[in-house]
Amino acid sequence: MTSLIENKKLIYIIPFFIGLITSYSLPPYSFIFINFITFPILLFYLISNYEKGKWISFKIGWMFGFGYFISNLYWITNSLTFEEIFKPLIPITFIIIPLFLGIFYGIATLTCSLFNLKKNFSSILIFSLFFSLIEFIRSFIFGGFPWNLIAYSWADYLQFLQILSITGTYSFNLLSITFFLIPTIIFFNYKLNIKLLSLIFATIILIVNFFYGALTIEKNKKVDEKNLDFIIKIISPKIEIDRFFQNESPEKTILDLVRLSEPNKIEKTIFIFPEGALANLYLEDLKSYNYMFSENFSDQHKIILGINSKEESNIFNSMVVLDNNTNILTKYNKNKLVPFGEFLPFENLFTKLGLKKITQGYQSFTPDNKRNLISVNNINFIPLICYEIIYSGKINKNNQNFEFIINISEDGWFGNSIGPYQHFSHSIFRAIEEGKNLVRSANNGISAFINPKGQIINKIKSTDKGVIEVKSFKESKKTLFSTYGNKIFFYFLLFYITLIFFLKKKKR
Repeated sequence: MTSLIENKKLIYIIPFFIGLITSYSLPPYSFIFINFITFPILLFYLISNYEKGKWISFKIGWMFGFGYFISNLYWITNSLTFEEIFKPLIPITFIIIPLFLGIFYGIATLTCSLFNLKKNFSSILIFSLFFSLIEFIRSFIFGGFPWNLIAYSWADYLQFLQILSITGTYSFNLLSITFFLIPTIIFFNYKLNIKLLSLIFATIILIVNFFYGALTIEKNKKVDEKNLDFIIKIISPKIEIDRFFQNESPEKTILDLVRLSEPNKIEKTIFIFPEGALANLYLEDLKSYNYMFSENFSDQHKIILGINSKEESNIFNSMVVLDNNTNILTKYNKNKLVPFGEFLPFENLFTKLGLKKITQGYQSFTPDNKRNLISVNNINFIPLICYEIIYSGKINKNNQNFEFIINISEDGWFGNSIGPYQHFSHSIFRAIEEGKNLVRSANNGISAFINPKGQIINKIKSTDKGVIEVKSFKESKKTLFSTYGNKIFFYFLLFYITLIFFLKKKKR
């Protein structure tokens, strides 16, 4: 009986710790070699417990996910520390969110168990297929939360990432899981020569991908830079988020932004300020502070800024382009809102319980459904506000022509944690996928200028404030992924399914 109890405990403990350790493969740690150990262990643990039933298979994936997410998403609770109403929810949130997200991995392992996994190549393909498919589903169900896909563990290895311009993140995620499982070949019931040939073949593919990436990056160095006839100034103000809960006058914040940006009235400039820079102010009220802008900026200047706006009964999280008299030249309203952060699911129910969204005010933001280009000084920007940067294949659904991706963000909600590093890593992936330059202005986060190959040309740490100046950029051709988007992922799924059926049929 004692042995049985211990075994039941192990069903929870072992996968939990496997998931916990796997989380250290993600930024900012990026110990990617961990995945070549933890994923084979997870697969073998799943295979060895196959006969114990489907519920056990589900628990293995669920507990793996719980360990994985509790370790890499703990910082979410920091957003609940700013107002007293949310503090009692901290321990609940710390546990509930990882437990919920872990269900996705539980469904993946449960589905795998339906195929009678054994120590063979088919099991690697089946596991990779369903694990990556469930991560894709996680990107859109209930609004979607594609944060920290396994593929993001490659964020610091740019040579391997260049294939993103062809595959996109979800297909790359599928391939990554497959390669992380390659060490399991050693323990398969195959002849030694087959094992060696398989390992050599897998190693060759990794090496080829590395050199493809290295050559792509090297080739990009030879591309001539296009000089801008103006300067782009990326502003990282490091305004403490506590300020916005103290009803401090916007004048001080505006003055801080002006001082940091050091506008030269005769110098043609685009200033990019982050999301949340004027959190206590609505766009409609900005005219009251027009004198501060007109005194410090000139008609040579354009200001891109994150600010809340009202339209009838709706409130939007907006990115606007202003002139020096605060006239609105262009406006974009955020499409993808953060659940509980910017809107309350089941709002009527939660408001009756006295709860509200985490950001200021009780009314939820309204999502827009259009992502039009922002054109400034004859340069086209595709706008992304904060959280929207995490959605692969969804940033340019209309197949528009643009030169820059612009991402503004308020990362103060993450606190002094690993959150800003994780958020920033998504920017590298989006730049490579689309083959475009990316400018990012983050308050209390990492601001940067990234080229089309994902190389960080300049950046400001989340703990610092400063300015990045962009005077030139490298043009890049449209990528295969930017043309076809996530359709490519389904072609990969079809290839894997075909290969699985071929291997199964060959055994008969």
